[in-house]
Amino acid sequence: MTSKVDEALGYEQARDELIEVVRRLEAGGTTLEESLALWERGEELAKVCRRWLEGARARLDAALAEEESESGDADGNGDRDSG
Repeated sequence: MTSKVDEALGYEQARDELIEVVRRLEAGGTTLEESLALWERGEELAKVCRRWLEGARARLDAALAEEESESGDADGNGDRDSG
């Protein structure tokens, strides 16, 4: 479960920290306990990034839907099928 601190992280901050976690895991040289802690932190950071990306996708979808509905009403009658 992510903490309040993690929820306050911006996307770029979480992404950068996640990159560092992955780098450290790939480099090796850590104990099993340290590796597990890094893995868990990476999972939390990935969730933060995922939430940011899902939020961005929702905002884009909403903006596109709004644009479509506005362009559909541009002919004045709001009926796209009438020609």
